[in-house]
Amino acid sequence: MDQRCFAILCHLLRTIAELTSTEVVDVEEMVAMFLHILAHDVKNRVIQREFMRSGEIIFRHFNMVLLDVIRLHEELLKKPQPNCLGALDGTYIKVNVPASDWARYRTRKGEVATNVLGVCDTKGDFIYVLTGWEESDVDSLILHDALSRPNGLKVPKGYYYLVDAGYPNAEGFLAPYRGQRYHLQE
Repeated sequence: MDQRCFAILCHLLRTIAELTSTEVVDVEEMVAMFLHILAHDVKNRVIQREFMRSGEIIFRHFNMVLLDVIRLHEELLKKPQPNCLGALDGTYIKVNVPASDWARYRTRKGEVATNVLGVCDTKGDFIYVLTGWEESDVDSLILHDALSRPNGLKVPKGYYYLVDAGYPNAEGFLAPYRGQRYHLQE
């Protein structure tokens, strides 16, 4: 933590949480001891040596700062804005088509099916479905089609959908890192 951030933290603790210096220790020293314990995971006796204070003083002042930091949680800890709109993936649905069209709808596994893109919100409800793609077309082509349609899938700037490795890791779509397993046995 740089000096500017340290000064801001001390100021917030003084003005909002009403932390005050004691006869023995001022606010800056209390905060310094508190941060040192948290950052370095050291025991009370280490702080006793470094700050030349008794164990009881360190314990009491650490708890004073801790309680005031907890009171400041609304100021200090910003809740992350959920920018994930949901998830999307493609699947094959078996279809009945005339025998003359079987070749167009044949998947890699030899089944006659259509490729369907499904998009769900964070609650798991479908919000967009694109059907009718023949064969085992590449997922990214189907997604491009869904995005280019006049009433197609829209992704607001700054938001994203979770996708699998068959889709691009691009603006609006968050794919897993290459080489990471994400299909679990359970």
